[in-house]
Amino acid sequence: MFNSKYSNLLTVLLVVVIIAIVGLIAFLGYDIYRKFYIDKDANDFMERYEEQIRNTTVEEKPTEVTNTFIDPGNDTLNSIGAPSSNKPASQYTYKGFTVLGTIEIPKSNVKYPVLNSYTPKALETAVCYYYGPGLNEVGNTTIAGHNYRSGAFFGKNKKLVNGDIIYITDNSGKKVKYTIYNTYTTTPNDGEYLTRDTAGKREISLTTCTDDSKGRLIIWARES
Repeated sequence: MFNSKYSNLLTVLLVVVIIAIVGLIAFLGYDIYRKFYIDKDANDFMERYEEQIRNTTVEEKPTEVTNTFIDPGNDTLNSIGAPSSNKPASQYTYKGFTVLGTIEIPKSNVKYPVLNSYTPKALETAVCYYYGPGLNEVGNTTIAGHNYRSGAFFGKNKKLVNGDIIYITDNSGKKVKYTIYNTYTTTPNDGEYLTRDTAGKREISLTTCTDDSKGRLIIWARES
């Protein structure tokens, strides 16, 4: 009798363990699958964008660049501050969102468009302009992105250190190299870095959640 109950208990525990393992594999598999298609869509766009930039002269206005997978969304700018650039308004779009330019971080293999929108849908699509004068403008411009377990968007920012390089390309075709000089974590309510004095230099800040989502990982980089 005792052996029968013990055997049944072991069977139940084994089934629970198997279900948990299968669930974990499916969960991780979905993350990997999603990152693959996020990066594939972004890379396809980046190739088109770079080609359009090369073919656009200073006198020409940008033409529309769209991604194969169109998903119209809310393109209203809901970030804290609006870009003050005097450049013509961008006509590049990615999945229904207006694009201000692109970001590349060689160390973490990041290559994404920077969207001119800060909404939940935009943050699930790419990285987003958050605050400041605009890409490659004098002052501090902040770019926000999700920290996904798969490493998509800013999921690998925690691996970046002082001296690592970030490239920002704006819609005029200007590509500026920035060097990281400060990384730290802070509270979600700390926004002092947004308006810091850059002494007339071009700087960028990257912001994302910490792994436990309780804080913010902030990275500062200046033109180099």
